[in-house]
Amino acid sequence: MSRTYLDYNATAPLRGEARSAMIDAMDIVGNPSSVHAEGRAAKGVIEKARAQVASAFGADGCDVVFTSSATESAALACRGRGLVGAAIEHDAVGSWIEPKLPVDENGLVTVDDPAVTVLQSANSETGILQPLPNGLAVCDFTQSFGKVPTAFNWSGAKMGLISAHKLGGPKGIAALVFPAGTDVAAQIKGGGQEMGRRSGTENVIGIAGFGAAAAAAQEDLSNGVWDRVAKLRIILEKTIQDASPASVIIGQTVDRLPNTTCVITPGWKGQTQVMQMDLAGFAVSAGSACSSGKVKASTVLRAMGVSEDDAASALRVSIGPDTTKDQITRFAQAWVKAYERFSARAA
Repeated sequence: MSRTYLDYNATAPLRGEARSAMIDAMDIVGNPSSVHAEGRAAKGVIEKARAQVASAFGADGCDVVFTSSATESAALACRGRGLVGAAIEHDAVGSWIEPKLPVDENGLVTVDDPAVTVLQSANSETGILQPLPNGLAVCDFTQSFGKVPTAFNWSGAKMGLISAHKLGGPKGIAALVFPAGTDVAAQIKGGGQEMGRRSGTENVIGIAGFGAAAAAAQEDLSNGVWDRVAKLRIILEKTIQDASPASVIIGQTVDRLPNTTCVITPGWKGQTQVMQMDLAGFAVSAGSACSSGKVKASTVLRAMGVSEDDAASALRVSIGPDTTKDQITRFAQAWVKAYERFSARAA
């Protein structure tokens, strides 16, 4: 059976550009902290990638500090600062904030004081995009970077979180971005790498892949690739709603990522749908990859006022630049067949 991957928000397939850059970096022997030619070559790979990421992220002139994950970046940005946010934030951020900000039924957050607030640019489960007030303490751009036009320097945020594997780079490499000279205390101390903000020998291979993936993602945006993706999402959602009028597309009336469909079909458990689609050859999820394996209703949907039963009946389909119309058509057909079996049993 051929497999179709429709879980880009969990992790995107590795781009060819990133793979090539990583293979080239594997042949570079030196430690980037060494002053000899081999060390300078490794350092050159890092600085090239840093410039690529800054350019793609609209963060020219900013410090780009490479970390192991957006989770680490969130800890570096948020720990000990007494920040607030909303219950829809990813657990990587939610672990460091007081989740007290209100969320409306459309998934939009009301921000009282941006200077002490952490806010996501886009939600991983629903795809809902947040209007970003000026002066946010931290913004989580992990899901939006590479999928919608993004310029950190124009966002008004004081710090930004981004991750390579969400846009076709390797897993295990991410960054925290902020204006040059910002006081950020290192939490991993040692040799003073990454401008003294994050010690430890840099992951040269992963960083090379991140830079190449960011540059390729920027080119995709310029070429309108995600406009084509959005059209596929529309086809999918129309097919689902035509077959199941009771199904609800979350965030359908507000701005969303072009690739994300979160659908609730009352009474049909999301985890059951995931297993049925997996058996049919399609990789989808019931929510964030970091929480979908837990048997509980989505905290994101619950924060939006969705009932616990309905929240447990959510399915997320997230597609990408390599997704084809044929794949979407075949998935929609498989979903409709499974839904008809569910309906027949429920009748």
